Amino acid sequence: MRTQTSAVVGVLLVGSTAFAAEHMAPSDIQAAFFNAQPFTASTPGGIHFKMVFTPDGKMTREPLGPSGHKGRGTWKLDATGFCTSWARANATCFTVIPSGKNKWSVKRGANVVATWTK
Repeated sequence: MRTQTSAVVGVLLVGSTAFAAEHMAPSDIQAAFFNAQPFTASTPGGIHFKMVFTPDGKMTREPLGPSGHKGRGTWKLDATGFCTSWARANATCFTVIPSGKNKWSVKRGANVVATWTK
């Protein structure tokens, strides 16, 4: 009986770990974040921004402290996530991975470049 219970717990843990590492579908990113509701983005270096992505493809960021730069840009969905273009910069694409309650990791390739919280 213990072996069966351990096996079930092991499968559940592996399954939940795999699920946690799955990136969000582009349509889920749009529904959760690109709805004109502000949320916080934090860089690995500790800079925090208020972010607003509007349904019409526009976005703004505003620093929440003395560091960081205010900006405006555009966003669009792609096959695995979304891409942004800030003023005078090339487009950059990202994926979003749930990483806790009201917390998401934003990745460019294999690197986490921001954490979003609501």
